[in-house]
Amino acid sequence: MALMGPSGSGKTTLLNTLAQRQTATVSGQVLINGQEQPRATHRQVSAFVEQEDTLIGSITVRETLRFGAKLGLPRSIKDSEIDSRVRSVIAQFGLERQTDTLVGTPFRKGLSGGQKRRVSVASQLITGPGVLYLDEPTSGLDSTASFEVMSFIKSIAKQHNLIVIASIHQPSTKTFELFDQVLLLSQGKTCYCGDRTKIPDHFAALGMGLPPMTNPAEHLLDLTNADFSDGQARIERIVNHWRTSESREELDLSLEGVIARSNNSAQSFQDSSAKPGAVNQTLTLLHRAWIKSYRDIVTYWIRVAMYLGLAIMMGTVWLRLSPNQANIQPFINAIFFGSAFMSFMAVAYVPAFLEDRAIFVKERENGLYGPSVFLVSNFIIGLPYLFLISVLFSIIAYWLANLNPTAHSFFMWVMWLFLDLLAAESLVVLVASIIPNFVGALAITAFANGLWMCVGGFLVSLPTLNVFWKYAFHYWDYQAYVFQGMMVNEFSARTYKCGVVSGQEGCTCLYASALEDQCEIAGSAVLKEYGYALDRQGQWVGIMVAIVLGYRLAAWLAMSIRKS
Repeated sequence: MALMGPSGSGKTTLLNTLAQRQTATVSGQVLINGQEQPRATHRQVSAFVEQEDTLIGSITVRETLRFGAKLGLPRSIKDSEIDSRVRSVIAQFGLERQTDTLVGTPFRKGLSGGQKRRVSVASQLITGPGVLYLDEPTSGLDSTASFEVMSFIKSIAKQHNLIVIASIHQPSTKTFELFDQVLLLSQGKTCYCGDRTKIPDHFAALGMGLPPMTNPAEHLLDLTNADFSDGQARIERIVNHWRTSESREELDLSLEGVIARSNNSAQSFQDSSAKPGAVNQTLTLLHRAWIKSYRDIVTYWIRVAMYLGLAIMMGTVWLRLSPNQANIQPFINAIFFGSAFMSFMAVAYVPAFLEDRAIFVKERENGLYGPSVFLVSNFIIGLPYLFLISVLFSIIAYWLANLNPTAHSFFMWVMWLFLDLLAAESLVVLVASIIPNFVGALAITAFANGLWMCVGGFLVSLPTLNVFWKYAFHYWDYQAYVFQGMMVNEFSARTYKCGVVSGQEGCTCLYASALEDQCEIAGSAVLKEYGYALDRQGQWVGIMVAIVLGYRLAAWLAMSIRKS
């Protein structure tokens, strides 16, 4: 069935309502085999293909279908059967030559537009739905590609006894003739609903017959467009004619028969408990995310390169600082730069997460899994990459800058940097879950990181920071705990030489400490100046873990509330 009508006629609203993805207040009932069913049941028997091809560009056609099958098919189905089904669907959609071709990313060319459309449809059909909803399936395709895609869908529908309901704007004559039924809308009203072949006679009775050598779809859209000359009166005639037509009577009788038959027979639907459990879904998403993470340079590899460049820059700017009092402030500056700017640059994760989120929204709407499974797999897959970044950055920057040169201090630095990146990425996940827009998420994340820098204790030390900023923001600023931990790691067990005044005996020490008579400064004196305790690192680690989990839980709540 084709849902047709001019722009603003209600095609998308009706399609979303039929699929129980309501985006507007619409009254009525959605019946399956003549009976109302829970939304979960509707998801089991249907699939929805978005107008945009929401696909993972860094996996192949085979992998796309296989992951779709593992997420959507009952867990009792074996891998060999899934592989057989994938091969069959690929053959049915004419994609054998593209089986191992990547879908395509901005950096790697992949499938054509028509092939992507076929993969989008195939990825939904792999789970064997009974109803397929298509939102503008030919959008962005030329007439030849549109006919090709719809022909494939038509043949698949016949093979699998599949109901297909597609909103379509202005199909070519050949594409229009592929449809069996047409529902024509204008201003939210039904102008015709029934057999496509009866349309010419239906409108001829109104004196609006189809002119020769004219695309019937274009003619229908012209008739139902109310924006130009006498459109409103014409549409009223069309609507009134439909309400009293034989086609309307036939439709009513057909629906009554379906409802009567449903009342006399038991309806059975697939048990939702047969679907893969949360653990299996998480493992499947982890497998898919792992492939994506190492193939797609946008996800982590650009960030790895960026952080390595940052490490070389930091290490060569603060090159081999000697432990004397003149370099105490440069050491502190290096610690602040290494922690604050590393977390700030996590904004580079925004586009990769938004792409993952778009896939999640599509798959959740098709009933495959929920936000818990998505966020757990997203969290786990990031751990090895963030740890790798922390180690690579530290190997270069830490030793070039000559920070506290002990193995224990180095690994403590790596730990703090890892927690810093973990919290920064969690903040990105939270903001992008609330504001799933690239510019918006980027701006808010950057602003938040700027705020954390201001109240973290470096630009204004904690004893000096005014009460409002201290209690309103400082104590849940993850950068503050990282900076404190790195400061204690650097200064708690290190000494620095005092300055010697030329021509005078003795020395001048900028920080008073017990080592002053030895012309040295105990690093603990620097920490005292900043108001940092020496024995709270375990507490700070616990707070960092709580902040990370808090961000992730808040992101879960945002995704649970927000449905698109």
